[in-house]
Amino acid sequence: MAKELVVYFSRKGNNYVNGSIKNLTVGNTEVAAGMIQDLTGADLFQIEPVTEYDADYNICIEEAQRDKRANVRPEFKNAPKDIAEYDTIYLGYPNYWGTMPMHVWTFLEKYDFTGKTIKPLCTHEGSGMGSSENDIRKLCSGAKVEKGLAIQGGSVSGAKSAIAKWL
Repeated sequence: MAKELVVYFSRKGNNYVNGSIKNLTVGNTEVAAGMIQDLTGADLFQIEPVTEYDADYNICIEEAQRDKRANVRPEFKNAPKDIAEYDTIYLGYPNYWGTMPMHVWTFLEKYDFTGKTIKPLCTHEGSGMGSSENDIRKLCSGAKVEKGLAIQGGSVSGAKSAIAKWL
């Protein structure tokens, strides 16, 4: 039987939602990842930074932009030993500066995705998938990268039917 894994990066706390800064107890991408897990029964792994971005949203986006410009690969906690047992990876992340957060790049470069299917899901506040699908294809050249799903973060709580259709 094929095994599936939901991998996600999410930010709770100070976030930009529907045109203003709001404090979220659960990040938008984590909400979507939970829906995917509910619908598929897949295992779940959260990419948790070793060093968190600043709690203040405006400082956080400056830090994320700095990391992108410097092409850094920030470390994350509790990395799985390997992902060999999984055939399908649901990859969830917010759009940071037109692509994935650099922590997701670190994750994708850490493992061999040859022969695996990657299904990207991106939460955003108006910028959609950005270049993330192409970036995933470049990083995981041996994988089949399917069409991603972009969900507006402020609407994620009502996105379960859209996620089910995408699955």
